[in-house]
Amino acid sequence: MATLTTNFTYTSKPIFYSANDFLHCMTTSSNSTSTSKPIIFAPNDPSYYTTLNAAIQNPRFSSTSSPKPFAIVTPVHVSQVQAVVYCSKKHGMQIRIRSGGHDYEGLSYVSNDNIPFVVIDMINLRSISVDVESKSAWVQAGATLGELYYRIAERSENLGFPAGACHTVGVGGHFSGGGYGYLSRKHGLAADNIVDAVIIDAQGRILDRKSMGEDLFWAIRGGGAASFGIVIAWKLQLVDVPSTVTVFDVKRNFEHDTTKKLVYWWQSRADKVDEDLNIFLSF
Repeated sequence: MATLTTNFTYTSKPIFYSANDFLHCMTTSSNSTSTSKPIIFAPNDPSYYTTLNAAIQNPRFSSTSSPKPFAIVTPVHVSQVQAVVYCSKKHGMQIRIRSGGHDYEGLSYVSNDNIPFVVIDMINLRSISVDVESKSAWVQAGATLGELYYRIAERSENLGFPAGACHTVGVGGHFSGGGYGYLSRKHGLAADNIVDAVIIDAQGRILDRKSMGEDLFWAIRGGGAASFGIVIAWKLQLVDVPSTVTVFDVKRNFEHDTTKKLVYWWQSRADKVDEDLNIFLSF
């Protein structure tokens, strides 16, 4: 999973307001006007569809028949995320959260239950801070795996993080869904190497691991974080990696029963080889 998805619903009895009510609430509840670029896009805004379609990987969900959000918010401050929570709760809307990845199912920007919804696009919250001495990093939910890997590599040739192989995957959904990749056999899932997080709950509170409690901290690392709140940033425990690795690719043509045998051989051996060797099978 590459993008945060959510059923972050605040009321079982939706109250229908106009877009102007929500926009007015946003402008009076946050410092959304303190930035030089717009962060709120309503359907009548010229940039609305460009912003909405920017991260849609499945054209099925960019059709005219797909449900569209009341508004798209691209916050640059945490307070603006809190404002979306407050205004959505006040006006009976659902929230969809996306971190710019591969959400092929459209769960982070489509609602199928006829309840008005707002999309929080985390594209502007993508800062990354790497601490080589403590072998840790803070990454905001809008960053991609490629950006994370690049920033780690800038600081050290011998540190890495066990996450996915596709550089355009958004960290928000990837981490909150578990997250696996080439280093996972030795170092576990991405979720296993998260040591702290900053999340905004349904009351708009900003919580870290200590204040959210271990049960919630456990749930957001694999259970789909946006089912429980909006993750702003993750603290990662980096792992030691060699500065040089060997990669090889073995190709086979499929004849008769070869495909079945190859899968069987892989399944029966892949878990028994040295932990420094990772084997992927693809077709």
